[in-house]
Amino acid sequence: MDLLQPIIKPYAWGSRDALARLQGRDTPSAGPEAELWMGAHPSGPSGLTRDGRATTLLDAVAGDPDGELGGACARRFGGRLPFLLKVLAAEQPLSIQVHPDRDQARSAFAAQQARGGHGPYADDWPKPELLYALSRFEVLAGFRDREEAAHLLENLGVEDLRPVIGLLRAGTGEQALSEALRALLERAPDDRAPLASAVVASSRRLARSAHPHAAAYAAVERMSGHYPEDLGLVASLLLDHRVLEPGTALFMPAGGLHAYVHGVGLELLANSDNVLRAGLTTKEVNVPELLRITDPTVRVPVVVPRSVPGPGSTWLYDCPVAEFALYRTELDGSSGPLVPASGPRIAFCADGSARLSMRTGNSEPLRLGPGASCFLPASDEEVLVEGEGTLFVAAVGLRPDEHGAIAQNSFTSLQ
Repeated sequence: MDLLQPIIKPYAWGSRDALARLQGRDTPSAGPEAELWMGAHPSGPSGLTRDGRATTLLDAVAGDPDGELGGACARRFGGRLPFLLKVLAAEQPLSIQVHPDRDQARSAFAAQQARGGHGPYADDWPKPELLYALSRFEVLAGFRDREEAAHLLENLGVEDLRPVIGLLRAGTGEQALSEALRALLERAPDDRAPLASAVVASSRRLARSAHPHAAAYAAVERMSGHYPEDLGLVASLLLDHRVLEPGTALFMPAGGLHAYVHGVGLELLANSDNVLRAGLTTKEVNVPELLRITDPTVRVPVVVPRSVPGPGSTWLYDCPVAEFALYRTELDGSSGPLVPASGPRIAFCADGSARLSMRTGNSEPLRLGPGASCFLPASDEEVLVEGEGTLFVAAVGLRPDEHGAIAQNSFTSLQ
């Protein structure tokens, strides 16, 4: 067991309070703190200490992949820890974005490397995600129904949107949503600011009305405070707007267009940093590649956890991916085996405290307080946990042939 020193990403959209408060530090922080990374991605590997020497989880895994990951996991994922655990603290909206699947990431990254290495792809891995809301979390996740999207745009009363509404009404299936998105994002530069301003003005009016989608218009108004002339404000009305209550988790498949608007959440994802952005950001935007990767048929389901044997009350949040699965344990003071019992794992204490110890051997127990995390290599198979609080454990996903029966019962629609 290794206590981790997570990496804080100071992106502009981050909070100056949430992560500091979680970790028991003084608030406000000196600058925005957006993401707490717990894992072994080259862009932000967590630190740890082995045999009195400071190193990183990335280097530890690279030095002994079979020992850290287990032989089967190391072979399956090319010696790479397959998942990355984060805490997101979104004070401002994140970009409208999409992530590639495995084949897209491999081919695009290889082509980028052949061109000299510069481009939007950070690695050759896919990036499906699970988001667990630690606070109320506002999201834009997947496309709306086509007719509903046309209604939201039409209700604005903005004449310049008539061609986009026409695409939605005349088209068939989800492809019409892609065509509408393209028409918005590829508008001439001189037309963008006037259109965004007109949409924000109408959204402000509708946000104060009894319209059934007043909350979506209100989100446009709030986001305009950060990106007043961004066409992502208009495109956001094509996406499904939801506010997740604490304890709710959703699965974002590769190809699903989304944006996280506001809140604090735990994110578990494949070990990748591949992001294609379209707007609501100061980072690099790549509209053509985003449009190529976006799959308008993708739906974003809420993950329904199932109870599994474990200490206190333990639930599994399973997703139809090989790279990760999330376990949540509500510790009640009793002691029991850590779940899952094998494979590489990262444990994160969200509140209260947890004490982890080996059933055999002379290693010292490890205590995790709020905001603390640790890495458990595959060789640590007999770990006991006790305490009172909420403990999350990130682990490798179930084998593909085990997904069928579980996946059918593990999701419910956001609709």
